[in-house]
Amino acid sequence: MKQARSGKQHPPKFLPMTKSEADARGWRELDVIFVSGDAYVDHPAFGVPLLARLLESAGLKVGIIAQPDWRSKEPFMELGRPRLFFAVAAGAMDSMVAHYTPARKLRRDDAYTPGNRHGARPNRATIVYTSRLKEAYRDVPVVIGGIEASLRRFAHYDFWEDKVRRSALLDAKADLLVYGMGESPLLELVKRLQSGEPFASIRDIRGTAYASSSLPDSADGLLELPSFEEAAADKKVYAESFRLLSGEQNPGCARVVAQRHAERYLVCNPPAQPLSEKALDAVYALPFLKAPHPGYKEAIPAYEQIRSSITTHRGCFGGCAFCAITHHQGKTIQSRSEDSVFQELERLSAFSWFRGSVSDLGGPTANMFGLSCGDPVAGSGCRRGSCLFPNPCANLVTDDARSARLLAGARKLSGIKHIAVSSGVRYDLLERQPRYLRELVGHHVGGLLKVAPEHLTDHVTQVMRKPGRACFERFRDAFLKESCRVGKKQHIVPYFISGHPGCTLADMVDLALMLKRWGMQVEQVQDFTPTPGTLATCIYHTGIDPLTGDSVYVPRSDREKGLQKSLLLYHLPQERKNCLLALKECGREAAAAELFAATPRR
Repeated sequence: MKQARSGKQHPPKFLPMTKSEADARGWRELDVIFVSGDAYVDHPAFGVPLLARLLESAGLKVGIIAQPDWRSKEPFMELGRPRLFFAVAAGAMDSMVAHYTPARKLRRDDAYTPGNRHGARPNRATIVYTSRLKEAYRDVPVVIGGIEASLRRFAHYDFWEDKVRRSALLDAKADLLVYGMGESPLLELVKRLQSGEPFASIRDIRGTAYASSSLPDSADGLLELPSFEEAAADKKVYAESFRLLSGEQNPGCARVVAQRHAERYLVCNPPAQPLSEKALDAVYALPFLKAPHPGYKEAIPAYEQIRSSITTHRGCFGGCAFCAITHHQGKTIQSRSEDSVFQELERLSAFSWFRGSVSDLGGPTANMFGLSCGDPVAGSGCRRGSCLFPNPCANLVTDDARSARLLAGARKLSGIKHIAVSSGVRYDLLERQPRYLRELVGHHVGGLLKVAPEHLTDHVTQVMRKPGRACFERFRDAFLKESCRVGKKQHIVPYFISGHPGCTLADMVDLALMLKRWGMQVEQVQDFTPTPGTLATCIYHTGIDPLTGDSVYVPRSDREKGLQKSLLLYHLPQERKNCLLALKECGREAAAAELFAATPRR
């Protein structure tokens, strides 16, 4: 991932959002224009600015149209016609997830919008933005990407319409879909376009999908999934389609996958190869200003939360059923060098607004930094969805020397007063990482450590692909013991999901009683939302675990899901009535005495 620019370096500027800003750079025509459902924040935690900066470093003239008014085509014409293509992303979240609660009620806020205001992007933003661009410039190619397009690239269950929808690529009528992390596919696309190759002929880039009237010839084999029509009509077929697709996530052994939609095919090339350490270091060395575009006059909550955070790695091999990270970033851990992280910390400390506290040093799972498969040959052909479930893989290297060294070195840097690890840890991994645990507990927990067991009833955690109760208890004891050893009074704040497939009211009663006996009170409960592309969403739609064939109980009604959530919040007076209803409904009235007994919180 070579940066093309050389010679005298000028102070970085924000990428242009308006014609006047492009004119000020002397740019009469841009090469690529990104359209994003998020506000423009020049920070590597925001996907569109990261990719835009990457293309800029390759010598391209790049602009961003952020949160355009989609009610007409004019806002999409602000920067004119790009020479190569438009690149569209709904934002850091699926637009439907961003707009609606798990009860399908309209949200009133949007953390990626100035002023935290709802309504700055449309429902199904990828489709709407592409439609407007085609209206404005019918002959300009549109490339869609980001998490919305990525996880909706095949026929997928849509919770908000309660039906199976077509591929987002076909609904959007875009020219190409980039899925997963987009650096390599976009750079290759640009390189080939610059060499004169017609856009329509570029059909073999890894990490991309396209529409075709026929099946392609594939030297490495081809997997044809059941058609959209078949998957939409039969839940068993949908589950089988998910099972087949789940085996094609590893770049080392994945095939071309096709799915017929009426008379056309969605053709998906194998995933892009993970970035090397050198390539990832180059991405995070780009000249990010770590600030919102100066045209914004109101605070952007998502930026305020992450502006002093540092991403150390990508990917997650946890394989949790409800999580989209593995599907989007991949199972392979791609770690930066320690020097790269330290250099970014030094740059962070030079910003005038920085006061010495780093809000997070981590990634999707903080303690996966530096981990890898110990058998590259076996790893290249591995089709496991998780390296940890149901048991840690024998080939998984869990040595924590590098991650512990990173924490120890980072906190000694000049200008750094405190570093938090708030992106979450896998406590089943911590059992194998004593040095990281000591560093974490001794220096990087501000009194409360947030962890996400999600549930503690074993048959529910089996469905979730999470460790069970015994593992959490071992972690709790080890955390408290280590906190005591270093002379700190610290606590665990657990996060749980209510209404997840496999969980009944009785299971939630059992969980509430466990927490009561341990003196733990839950402050936040996430009601399960069936987001596109995940295993848990497939189970929700079909009632079948596609990887085992087992039938799974699914709580569907808003009433039951609400009662499950209330049980975890039993300590709140306003939830007592619902808790009593839940106990009565599952014949556990006798548990009320214990659940509501006065117990001091530990």
